[in-house]
Amino acid sequence: MPFNIPNTLTWARIALIPLFVGVFYFPDSWVSPSQKNLAATAIFLVAAITDWFDGYLARALAQTSAFGAFLDPVADKLMVAAALILLVQLARVDAIIAVVIIGREITISALREWMAREGAAASVAVAYVGKLKTVAQMTAIPLLLYNAPFLRIDVRAVGNVLIYVAAALTLWSMGYYLHRAMPQLAGRERSSTGN
Repeated sequence: MPFNIPNTLTWARIALIPLFVGVFYFPDSWVSPSQKNLAATAIFLVAAITDWFDGYLARALAQTSAFGAFLDPVADKLMVAAALILLVQLARVDAIIAVVIIGREITISALREWMAREGAAASVAVAYVGKLKTVAQMTAIPLLLYNAPFLRIDVRAVGNVLIYVAAALTLWSMGYYLHRAMPQLAGRERSSTGN
């Protein structure tokens, strides 16, 4: 397990998750609800920035590694899952939206792992629709965490629209990746029935 700057940033992102969740468990006499929202939004944004920064540094410093390639998406999915579960608990996101997004992440992660073992990882490499889904999701979540007007903009309303867009793109991207993997899946099925 190589310890370098990019991997250290990824571990730091994972370490932020208990703090991110724990903010909402502080008594209101210590931290007001609006301060909790602001703190959680700030922590999530720091995590999102380190996500971009560790990838950039890994390439710039030639410190890419198989372990880093494994850990980085795990950290992302843990933070997003924690945020969605919190937002469901806070009644800011419907449970079905969280189930769709988290379920898709688990499904596609498993699919990518299986395709990598089959030597066909390129078939399910990140596509443009997946990037759009990530942008919508990573914009919606901090808006829903903040949950207050900002510069006279109703950020919760914007966040609500974007999280539904993210869920739609989530289903679209899952269908896309499953379609790309279908020849490999069908070939495996034929070979298993032919034995």
